[in-house]
Amino acid sequence: QVQVVESGGGLVQPGGSLRLSCVASGSFFTVYYMGWYRQAPGKQRELVAHITNVGSTNYADSVKGRFAISRDNTKNTVYLQMNSLKPEDTAVYYCNANVLSERRMDYWGKGTLVTVSS
Repeated sequence: QVQVVESGGGLVQPGGSLRLSCVASGSFFTVYYMGWYRQAPGKQRELVAHITNVGSTNYADSVKGRFAISRDNTKNTVYLQMNSLKPEDTAVYYCNANVLSERRMDYWGKGTLVTVSS
C-alpha cells in the first residue's frame, strides 16, 4: 500500500513564502513523476508543477518564476517552494505521485491548505 502525505500549508501574507513537502511511503519499487496540483474554491483542480524522476520540470504559467519544484529521490519526497505569493494562490494543494508497486498508478494526498491574505 502506498501513502502520499503533504505538509507545510498555512496562512501567509501577500508577497510571502511557503515551502510545501510531500512524501510517498509504503511498499513500492519506484516513484516516477511527482507533482503539485491545486484547487481553489469553485474552481477545477489544476496542475501547478511537475517533476520527473530524472529532474525534468514544468510549471503552470501562473507560477513560473515564483514557484520551484524539487525532489529528493532518496527520501521519495517532493518540495514546492512558493515565493511572492498572491491571494490568487489560495487553494488546497495536492501532491500526486506516480508509483510502481503491484502496478504503476497515480496516488494522491489529502491536500494541504494555503491561504494568502493580509
